[in-house]
Amino acid sequence: MKRRVFIQKSIGAGLFASAVSTAPGINNLFAHAPGTEMFDLVAIKGGEPAAMFDKAIQAFGGIQKFVKKGQTVVVKPNIGWNKTPEYAANTNPQLTGQIVKHCYAAGAKIVYVFDNTCNNWQKCYTNSGIEKSVKDAGGKMVPGNTESYYHGVQVNKGKKLQSSKVHELILESDVFINVPVLKNHGGAALTMTMKNLMGIVWDRSYWHRNDLHQCIADFSTYRQPDLNILDAYRVMMRNGPQGVSTNDVVNMKSLFISTNMVSIDAAGAKMFGMEPEKVGYIPIANQMGVGEMDLSKLNIKKMSA
Repeated sequence: MKRRVFIQKSIGAGLFASAVSTAPGINNLFAHAPGTEMFDLVAIKGGEPAAMFDKAIQAFGGIQKFVKKGQTVVVKPNIGWNKTPEYAANTNPQLTGQIVKHCYAAGAKIVYVFDNTCNNWQKCYTNSGIEKSVKDAGGKMVPGNTESYYHGVQVNKGKKLQSSKVHELILESDVFINVPVLKNHGGAALTMTMKNLMGIVWDRSYWHRNDLHQCIADFSTYRQPDLNILDAYRVMMRNGPQGVSTNDVVNMKSLFISTNMVSIDAAGAKMFGMEPEKVGYIPIANQMGVGEMDLSKLNIKKMSA
């Protein structure tokens, strides 16, 4: 497939029962010592988005576990809505920019950021604060609003969803980092990592018409992102996914990191105050072998910022 040349445009607290030592400085991003314990999931609470990510990714082994020199990286936040950050409809812009900085510090050749937005993409990119944060970090914002960017794939293990059109950056980049925001969703109960993948496909309406929870789980069998980072700094508790009022938002100041979407979504559900089995796509994906939803079976690092 010929690569398209994109032009940058202007456009439950119970998870945190233990605390850990001080956060690393930006000059010590790669201080993780070989041979130290590996975790299925890292959960951190109590800090600002960039600082929490600095500390949590170091505990997870550093971004260099996933991003190597010369690689192309695609970071996929939720940028679906024409809302400013205080509404918590989109991924936190400070977190998104910091992830881009870490990727370049690890030697990434280029870092792309995009979403197939629900509202006008240029307004979403600008008013979310994500475009500025990404550009300030050296990343490249690219559009996801045209069908020609998407290419057909087979979802071989899917039951309701057996094919889809996926954005070419996902198909062509070396590393895929999934960065959703935790929030209420009227149809899916919660938006987290598996639900965020609806922003890398063209035809989302099919999912809504054909058993949304099963389609979300089906697509999670197609490809696991290389890394999942769940933003729970500001959390929309009701009236999602777009949001109505800042009164619907709670500052949880939390962050989760995992390579597995089922596990991190289970942790996110618990943080929100829901049992994972109540979020339909989580047990379905668990049963399909995508990942483990029983947190008691995971090696989890719990941290305070």
